[in-house]
Amino acid sequence: MSFPTEPGGPGGEAAEAGLYRFRADAEQAGPAVFTAPGDVVGGGFGLFESAATPGRIGAVPHYHQGFSESFWVISGRLAVMSGTRWEVLGSGDFSHVPVNGIHAFAAVGDDVARFLILFVPGAPREEYFRRLADLIGRGASAAEIDAMALECDQVNLRDWRSDPVPGG
Repeated sequence: MSFPTEPGGPGGEAAEAGLYRFRADAEQAGPAVFTAPGDVVGGGFGLFESAATPGRIGAVPHYHQGFSESFWVISGRLAVMSGTRWEVLGSGDFSHVPVNGIHAFAAVGDDVARFLILFVPGAPREEYFRRLADLIGRGASAAEIDAMALECDQVNLRDWRSDPVPGG
């Protein structure tokens, strides 16, 4: 068995196609930075950086039918809901939400929460975040946002009842 000597095989095609990616080169929509979108990393996963401001919901209760979602907190405190229960995560903490898992998140405490979101497989979430930023920017209604979300494999459950969001 032989192994390639260059990333992507002879000729280094993967390096030329963007094997190395710098944060400064990543697209941003609202607070989401498309760090490693699925189409850049071969579709197995998608990795975004995001931020949430305390006092505002980061994401209403919702679920996805085609991918799991995981959160890793870089800084600040992020409350993540699973089912009906909230847990507060701090720097270095991780939470995994399986396919069809009902979840939500919100920053708590005094500081903006910065976190990574991992989508498996690499669902094309860029369209959702681009369209969400546009809708929020023009003051769209919750019904408009929910209709768009549904087109992007996100079923929002605005009437979902859960424990209160912890204070932080």
